Amino acid sequence: MSGFFRSIKTLRPPITPEVTDEDIRAAALQYVRKVSGFRAPAAHNREVFDHAVNAVAAATQELLDGLQIRGSATRRH
Repeated sequence: MSGFFRSIKTLRPPITPEVTDEDIRAAALQYVRKVSGFRAPAAHNREVFDHAVNAVAAATQELLDGLQIRGSATRRH
């Protein structure tokens, strides 16, 4: 299980200047795995697990889009 409970990487600029949808999804997946305690859910939990990953990814995107970073003229849209 190495890497299962590793830290989620910071996605905020300027720490990570180019954040992709894949980066956001990976962070969301890591968060849901950590909170649920499951690396991969059983079939009967798959739907709620996937829904949670999608919701966390959307909330993460919204957060990153709304952050105002000092000294930064650009924001992700």
